[in-house]
Amino acid sequence: MNRQPSPVPRRRVLLAGAGAAAALAGPSLGASPARAAGRHRPRAADSLQPYASYWFPDSLPPGTPGDGITWRSLAAWQPGTDRDLAFNRSTVPLARRFTPVPAHTTARAGQARISALAAFDHTAGNPSQGSATADTYAPTHWALLDELVFWGGSAGEGLILAPNAPLVDAAHRNGVPVLGTVFLPPVAYGGQLRWTRDLVRRDAAGRFPLAAKLAQVATVYGFDGWFINAETGGGDAALAAEMQAFLRALRAAGAGQGVRITWYDAMNRTGQVGWQGALDDLNRSFFQDASGPVADSLFVDFRWSARSLADSGRLAEQLGRSRYELWAGVDVESAGWDTGTDWDAILPEGRDQVVSFGFYRPEWTLQHLPAGRTPGQFHAADDRFWAGEGAAAARPGGAGGWRAPATAVADRSTLTALPFATGFNTGHGLRWYEAGKVTSEAPWSHLGLQDRLPPRRWVVHTEGQHPDISWDFDDAWRGGSSLLVRGALDAPATVELFPARLPAGAATVLDLTHRLDPASGPVTVEVAVATRPAPAPGRPAPYVHLPAGTLRPGDGWRTDTVRLGPLGSGTLHALGVRLTGRGGAAVAWRLGALAVHDGPASPAAPGGLRVTDTAAVDGAVSVRLAWRRANGPVRHYELHRRLPDGSRRFLGGTCGTALYVPGLRRAGTEPAAEIEVRAVHELFTTSEPARVQLPW
Repeated sequence: MNRQPSPVPRRRVLLAGAGAAAALAGPSLGASPARAAGRHRPRAADSLQPYASYWFPDSLPPGTPGDGITWRSLAAWQPGTDRDLAFNRSTVPLARRFTPVPAHTTARAGQARISALAAFDHTAGNPSQGSATADTYAPTHWALLDELVFWGGSAGEGLILAPNAPLVDAAHRNGVPVLGTVFLPPVAYGGQLRWTRDLVRRDAAGRFPLAAKLAQVATVYGFDGWFINAETGGGDAALAAEMQAFLRALRAAGAGQGVRITWYDAMNRTGQVGWQGALDDLNRSFFQDASGPVADSLFVDFRWSARSLADSGRLAEQLGRSRYELWAGVDVESAGWDTGTDWDAILPEGRDQVVSFGFYRPEWTLQHLPAGRTPGQFHAADDRFWAGEGAAAARPGGAGGWRAPATAVADRSTLTALPFATGFNTGHGLRWYEAGKVTSEAPWSHLGLQDRLPPRRWVVHTEGQHPDISWDFDDAWRGGSSLLVRGALDAPATVELFPARLPAGAATVLDLTHRLDPASGPVTVEVAVATRPAPAPGRPAPYVHLPAGTLRPGDGWRTDTVRLGPLGSGTLHALGVRLTGRGGAAVAWRLGALAVHDGPASPAAPGGLRVTDTAAVDGAVSVRLAWRRANGPVRHYELHRRLPDGSRRFLGGTCGTALYVPGLRRAGTEPAAEIEVRAVHELFTTSEPARVQLPW
């Protein structure tokens, strides 16, 4: 049954998968009637452009879909007839993580965790492989996340969303599982109870075919499970029982592949939609029943209170579950870090944390910025949201203030094996760089090309002024960004970069690619390496400093190799750099790449590059390309066009073996466009190319 509105301030509901807010009362996570009617971003005219997949459970809405919307039935989906599957399939496995000594004294390991429900585009028209813009939500604080939900859905487009591959690849590289969304909207937002009944319908043998289909989609597409949000009212206890049995069937169908389920606190055991703001007797059967776990976690509706969360945690433990499998919803859609939240109800000072918490729409860090925003402005806002601002990053906020997640939740790391390398590429940029040279002037975004990035923004140890540290998009060694350290270094400053558990031996080296901006004073650079962990939360690791040279303006990019063998065999627990200026002069030092390895390596070449389809659009040609996977380890693939003058222009990259390339135009009188694909190693070395020609 519906509950009366909570005295806790309610959120403004953002249209699911859209980019504009609507002031709507009530607790739904759903889309507005406008979205249900099919308002959306117009789709490009190119018929070859692949998009992220979305479906209705079975029956489709009456009428015809709006422009750019394709109505599909999940019941009819088959991998063999999925035209866009090669563009939507994630290939990066979910990395294992460990918890290093926390960077903050208030951060707790093994207690509260964080989920996030984020919309990356509209439901329809969300490109499968990034797009030609740098203005995109590019999350980088993976170390603080335990789960990411690909949020969206609307009654006018589709209700079941599979996350696109670049997002899954980036999250998996950092050990974060990604869930698709099953959204059954409220009637007020176009929801129809028949869609709920379609989802949980049994076949003649009593099985749930769509439970098996959801497990199959997650497995074939390479993501980790489903966030299930049943908010269509009008049901009864029998329908609720079928939904609970459906969840059990989904759990069983996906058990062998590790498919996860998060249940949203909406439908209860009466079949009605009654947002409890708690785990209680009305919704516990969707979380745990007499046979064991039903869902892996429960997203508690936003109307929680301190008492309801405390009671929920106790009930979870009585059921034999962890209280940290409950996500207390925190709606940051409208106000971001100004959101009023009773943090003490979740993260009381001086006591164990009560439950975990889940952010609804943290892409506010991008969307609240004005038109003309830059990638650097977005990352500054995103870093403030997750890590805090200035000195506040080292301590939790006061009562009613923002609690930056980094001050409460211990970060995790996937740096456990060699080789390890990063180009500090955030997954979008204003240009594409290779070896410090621009090979494409076009803005771009593709999260699958994002590197593993420093998780702690920013921990600096110095007796002097703290320098400013930021992602910078004006120059890069590889990808679209570099790490820029600016300020008057009146004392040596050690910048922590990566907690790690990397094996090191006599042959292990660390490569540092860096340079100074033209107006910078000279800087002496040392590699900071710790062979033992930090002694306590908030304390620096016991670094050893190894010289990496002195840089002067005008030197350009250079790579310095530091042998780690003198440290002896063992484990590297932390990586950083120590910078020393001259006489307090202002410096602008740019870090383009860092690698730790036991020797060079190159990948094998892919084969069989071919054009699988073409389309003429506005006087240009768009193509779909495919190739055979290279033997051995491959980080991703990069495609270039070889121009008549012998230069190469970057076209795009992907972790998979298919790429859509739009807008190719003839260069001069060339008889054919020559396209190359190379495999890229973890050390960012590249293979020999496979080639194909596209005749004009």
